[in-house]
Amino acid sequence: MTSRYRVEYALKTHRRDQFIEWIKGLLAVPFVLYSQPTGVFETHGLSLTQMSEEAHRRYAEIMRDVEVMIDDHIAHQFDANRVPSKLKLLVPPIGNFFTRLPLEAAFKFQDRKRYISSRRFVSPSFNDVRLILNSAQLMAVTTYNTLQLATFDGDVTLYDDGQSLEPSSPVIPQMIDLLRKNVKIGIVTAAGYTTSDRYYARLHGLLDAIATSTALTPQQRQNIVIMGGEANYLFEFDSTSPHLLSPVPREQWLTPEMAAWSDEGIAALLDVAEATLRDCIKNMNLPATLMRKDRAIGIIPKDPKVRIPRESLEETVLVVQKILELSVVGRDFGNKVVPFCAFNGGRDVFVDIGDKSWGVSVCQKWFGGGGGKTIKPEQTLHVGDQFLSAGSNDFKARSVGTTAWIASPAETVDLLDELADFMGKKLT
Repeated sequence: MTSRYRVEYALKTHRRDQFIEWIKGLLAVPFVLYSQPTGVFETHGLSLTQMSEEAHRRYAEIMRDVEVMIDDHIAHQFDANRVPSKLKLLVPPIGNFFTRLPLEAAFKFQDRKRYISSRRFVSPSFNDVRLILNSAQLMAVTTYNTLQLATFDGDVTLYDDGQSLEPSSPVIPQMIDLLRKNVKIGIVTAAGYTTSDRYYARLHGLLDAIATSTALTPQQRQNIVIMGGEANYLFEFDSTSPHLLSPVPREQWLTPEMAAWSDEGIAALLDVAEATLRDCIKNMNLPATLMRKDRAIGIIPKDPKVRIPRESLEETVLVVQKILELSVVGRDFGNKVVPFCAFNGGRDVFVDIGDKSWGVSVCQKWFGGGGGKTIKPEQTLHVGDQFLSAGSNDFKARSVGTTAWIASPAETVDLLDELADFMGKKLT
């Protein structure tokens, strides 16, 4: 049941994507004008057919108009005068785009699957628009560019929250197929383990499948890495290791910017975060305990069977994020500002050093071929479930590559099915 409280809570700024909400608002107009809710009482189908065709035409026109505005926005990104685009004026939080987005074609594709134009009582939804944007991004990375790197979140993207990637998962053969097509894979997860056995426990289904696959060459097996703790621990595939992974020393993969983060600065930031989390536990009487690692600090339930309320988790994220932002502004952490990511993990809250933009960047550099080369943002696709502006750790990945926003492992399977269909094809 959807209560008024839940509806109002969902409308809070930190729970919304303003670009998707803006497109949803545009699509609401033709829905109101052309939907025929009384058609359910009519005995002939002519009016419903006409309604569906007209709604489809208007929806497609709107998506084409937005597509043109994105093209204009991209042109403004390279304007030395930095004059804001029309899209930037209408949706101020909008960021940069690395590719065009064929939204009209993506809408038609999704309309054939979801029958958006045929609905009379339910207007185009947030999820409709999210999936249209996903399809448009897949079309773009396979049409205007060649996909070279696909990075994935772990929980809720490849497997259910807190679970593992089992051998029976339908996503495994799809990821094997990506490797077979010479697409590199990075699993960029918040799970901050320092040893390979912990990652093997979570990813054993995929790692075993890679090790035993006859469809992959030895080089293709090496085209997968695990980036843990957002951007803190790198593991490469190693068929000789009992856990099929070997840790890579930091000095081999840190970017120059990351190498400049001092240990003192990291410790100071985690100290501030720890004090703030202690205050949150006390002030909200949370049934939680602190967990500190060398590059992260968080709160977890005292009893694994107890779930901390979502609102309390998000309040904690917003409080610690704001305190750290103010502290970083007012402090000199080794003359370098240490980036961080505060996020709601569903059952816990953690503050990690770095964020997934750094994790994806490391993957781009690692597979770039050396000599300072790196895989470009327009050749990169990051798939994750957390893209809201606060408390969501996939959000920052938008700054270094193209992204697809999914809501479950089943959606990831559907997305990779779409990707397989689009790869090697030209958009018509």
